[in-house]
Amino acid sequence: MSTTPQQQELPWWQKYLARGLGCGGGIIAMGLGVLTCITVYPTCIVAGIWQMLAGFIVVSAEAPCCCMFIDFVQRYSNWVEMRPHWQKAALYVIIALPAIIMCPGMSTIFGSGLLFLCGLAYGMMALGRKGSREDMIAAAQQSTRPGSMKDNLVDGAVMSPA
Repeated sequence: MSTTPQQQELPWWQKYLARGLGCGGGIIAMGLGVLTCITVYPTCIVAGIWQMLAGFIVVSAEAPCCCMFIDFVQRYSNWVEMRPHWQKAALYVIIALPAIIMCPGMSTIFGSGLLFLCGLAYGMMALGRKGSREDMIAAAQQSTRPGSMKDNLVDGAVMSPA
């Protein structure tokens, strides 16, 4: 994975969860995209093609070994690997939505939903770890003291006697 300090402190299971959702979800999305194309509705055919393309994009980024027969996949995977987690999250969420919007059926909701979940996993990784109990207590005590943000927001406001 990436070597930035924020991304190194993540738990190991979170990294593998996002990778697994990306790889497995992309393969399932490509398979269900083929099933979505078997219809008479033109928008569902386009949605199936979109879902197959989105699945390929995610699989080639998360598991380039699955696509080693294509020349540019390793360079693309390295480029995606250097991106921050929030950018990967935004990409995966955005490419998962059009298929669901164009043809809301079980195959598009499940296939693109897995890609959406992969984006959510990367979004949670971008948020980082939760603060410690001591940090939370200190932040709560600081916000309840006089002179906190509440007092600064109404700085100079005079209360009129009622």
